[in-house]
Amino acid sequence: MARSEADAAAFIGRTLPAWYDDAKFGVFIHWGLFSIPAFAPRVGKISDIFKTDYRRAVALSPYTEWYENAIKSPDTPSAKFHQETYGGAPYADFREPFLAGLAQWDPDAWAEAIAASGARYVVLVTKHHDGYCLWPSKVANPHREGWATQRDVVGELAAAVRRQGLRFGVYYSGGIDWSFNPEPLRTLMDFVGSVPGGGYPAYAAAQARELIERYEPAVLWNDISWPGSERELFSLFADYYAAIPDGVVNDRWKTPTLSARLLRYKLPRRILDAQIEKKAAHSGGADGVVPPPVPHCDFRTPEYVRFDSVQDRKWEATRGMSHSFGFNRNDTEADYESAEHLLGELIDCVSKGGNLLLNIGPRGGDAQVPEPQLRRLAQMGAWLRANGAAIYGARPWRRSDAVAADGTAVRFTAKAGDLYVIPLGSPGTAFDLPGVRLEGRARRLADGAPVELQPMGDGARLGFAAPQEGTFAPVVVVEGAG
Repeated sequence: MARSEADAAAFIGRTLPAWYDDAKFGVFIHWGLFSIPAFAPRVGKISDIFKTDYRRAVALSPYTEWYENAIKSPDTPSAKFHQETYGGAPYADFREPFLAGLAQWDPDAWAEAIAASGARYVVLVTKHHDGYCLWPSKVANPHREGWATQRDVVGELAAAVRRQGLRFGVYYSGGIDWSFNPEPLRTLMDFVGSVPGGGYPAYAAAQARELIERYEPAVLWNDISWPGSERELFSLFADYYAAIPDGVVNDRWKTPTLSARLLRYKLPRRILDAQIEKKAAHSGGADGVVPPPVPHCDFRTPEYVRFDSVQDRKWEATRGMSHSFGFNRNDTEADYESAEHLLGELIDCVSKGGNLLLNIGPRGGDAQVPEPQLRRLAQMGAWLRANGAAIYGARPWRRSDAVAADGTAVRFTAKAGDLYVIPLGSPGTAFDLPGVRLEGRARRLADGAPVELQPMGDGARLGFAAPQEGTFAPVVVVEGAG
């Protein structure tokens, strides 16, 4: 048996570690040199721009962490902002102000705020597409000298997070690194075809192994794709699981195919771009990003979109609080989703067997998490302290959702034989569930107050002792109905 086959046999089909399935809620952190300019145009969701301006969609991304690429195209708002604000200075000039901002960084304050949000794990971006590393890597970047912090940001945050009793994971941009491939990217095929070759696969593998050895991450979260061979990737997975038996890896590890290598050339890109642009113009495109299937992963990662049903494989929806992961100086209160909306996404994910990885984007100049983001974390934590039993460790019920007679969306979770009924709104004194037959003693989860459960034809009515206006998503426990 070949080494890659032996490695794969050891982990493909492995049982998902219970901690990850039970955790349900994690916090992502996008923070780096891009957090100094902190600029991206306000174009809506990332999927929207591919529908409306495909030929420069990547350069117009609402993600501030893609700033270095955006300023390479002179016809973008980012390039105009960069010229007016920084005089067209090299992107590398953001290193010094970022390092200066680190003097104000308090990793324990971040960890405390995250723990208070009810999140059970944290995933830190250790290297994004700009290639800058947030740990003192011994794997030197051959193209940019000193392209890493000397302060061990990753290690300090890992320690702070673990002091709060949370799991710690690492994100690594394996598929894209602009310090190795500085070509301006404008279309989807430019982006897909920009995975560096040459010495980059060995560099990425060495850094991934360094992260595993130094920080023992509970989550190994790669982005975009993986530049090395499947044999090398399976060896990496085998060594990771041997070091961290209850670790998990995501699904963004697609290894190069012949067609992917052909996309390094402009002609194949332009041909495929024309086809994709035409299809998007006629179909309207799809919301969000769903990575393609790969031979092995522990969980899938839809981005700014959620699966609408229970999946065969564990999944984790990921999103920012606004349309960007990294902090965007242009964001106003109106650009942030409300805490109720974000809680609704978490509840929806759990009802369908998923987790939610919700991002925060700290500022670069002072290393602080913006107040609108902290406020939403606190609001989620308040709800979870009262209603977490319906989330942590819960599993999908025989159906994930329903619509109350008044149009309110309702979600269901189950645990230890009990059913949790979660209206995604603020019901009055009662709400009716047509088509959902329920039996058993019911009570409000937050305070144990009894809830009257009455059969109504083929459905049920749940009546509260007091009106629930102003109380978002009051969970009702139906004992023994799970």
